[in-house]
Amino acid sequence: MASSTHLRFRRSAAQLQALAEVEREIRANDHNGHRKYLQAFSNAFRRYECVLDPPQLRSLVNHADVLLVGDYHALPACQRYAASLFEERCQPGDRPVVLGVETIFSRDQHILDEWWRREIDEQELKQRIRYDLDWGYDWSPFYELLVTAREHGDAIYGMDCMPREDLRKISARDRHAVHKLAEIRQRHPNAVILVLFGESHLAPDHLPRVLRATLSQERVLTVLQNVDPLYWHAAGEKCEQVDAVRVADDVVCVFNSTPLEKYENYRLCLTRWRQEDGPDVGPTIYNLIDGLVRFLSINRYSSRNGTQPKFLIDLLPEVCCRPSDAQLRRSLSRRSIAEGEQQWLFNRIEERGSAYVPQTNTFYVREFQMMYAAEEAARFLHHACRGLPARFNGHCEHTTHPGEIFFAKVVEYALGYCGSRILCPPRPPVRGADVLSFSGGEILESVAGSESGRSDSAAQQFGYLLGSDLYDAYIARRVTPAMLRRLFLALGNKSAGAKQLCLQLAAKEYK
Repeated sequence: MASSTHLRFRRSAAQLQALAEVEREIRANDHNGHRKYLQAFSNAFRRYECVLDPPQLRSLVNHADVLLVGDYHALPACQRYAASLFEERCQPGDRPVVLGVETIFSRDQHILDEWWRREIDEQELKQRIRYDLDWGYDWSPFYELLVTAREHGDAIYGMDCMPREDLRKISARDRHAVHKLAEIRQRHPNAVILVLFGESHLAPDHLPRVLRATLSQERVLTVLQNVDPLYWHAAGEKCEQVDAVRVADDVVCVFNSTPLEKYENYRLCLTRWRQEDGPDVGPTIYNLIDGLVRFLSINRYSSRNGTQPKFLIDLLPEVCCRPSDAQLRRSLSRRSIAEGEQQWLFNRIEERGSAYVPQTNTFYVREFQMMYAAEEAARFLHHACRGLPARFNGHCEHTTHPGEIFFAKVVEYALGYCGSRILCPPRPPVRGADVLSFSGGEILESVAGSESGRSDSAAQQFGYLLGSDLYDAYIARRVTPAMLRRLFLALGNKSAGAKQLCLQLAAKEYK
């Protein structure tokens, strides 16, 4: 078994490559990182006591009177985790649960109450609380939290006050939030109170200290999310996936995202705030590709295909942001994409938020979802390594043999899935029981020759399974980045070798 240090390095290498560029841009646009208040949070949580399994985490949550949940505002996964935690805590016959949020000013409580009573709709709520003007982060995940609380809880309270922009007054906002907590406790003496507040407020000497001094009888559990030092440390654990850790008796940290996903989402927010027509996800997509390229030690300027793709720097895809259905259909029709493939693409974008189309070398993005965008980035790299200009110009080898097409698709999905795990390690693994009764090459050949071999879903299922095994082999140090690079380059611009490559992957013969 690999040591903790080696596991930490292999799980983190590609992310760290991609993170460097994001952090440089964030530092150039956000100069608050050096503030003493924010530094106190960064310095407070560097190590944890132990890993928590789901029952242990649930036990700690159920024991608490007040749950202080840390929010990284730009990351939708944080608000969605708060919604799932709220719903899980609302059990029939158990204590009532109420929600407090930093997002809404206490002064606007009457507006929130009108929405709670269904007197106003979503759009009026959003407009009257000045969400875009006073908050500005993604509305959808926050609104999902409000809906969850209205459907399952007893009340929702706004807990913040002005001024938000002046960090010199931020301690006053902590005191105000605790005062509101005391009011909530008076109104709901038996309730569990779940509070979603910016993570920097949850450093031990910030809001928690004021809360302990004011409501000393409350059993408080601080639930942090995706704290960077804890995430990097947990990457060295021998278990496949760490979902939560205990930092102290009254502090836990859950992991539902990666640092790369956090900061890419923040960069998208910065871009959106600078542009009236929405954020440009192009730099985010190119950074994912570049992170994987650097991880595989690919020379973007190589002048010939072989051990490197030819002039990869000139093959980067067009990134089309937020295309409407009509725009997307016109674009695909102009490029002679068949109707069946068009529908497949529409479904993929609807389900995953993005899709890469090798026939046009275009990356379509409507919503940035890290693990799927990472998979599409890896699919692009696979096609680029096969000699994308020839394929794009229609001069690639054509094959009508369904078996060859099937095996080529399996390879594409395998490398796409493995690449997504390299960039986004928390993506759930795929095991044999999750797919089919898989017994290596024999069943692959059987499916390739059957009617289901013409199905893209069958190729995806087998590809994901082989890609999951390949990633496991990388983590176990049986596969190196150089070996992965050779797999990306293995087929060139032909499909004829795909069957043999599939059988090698199924036999776990990595060379």
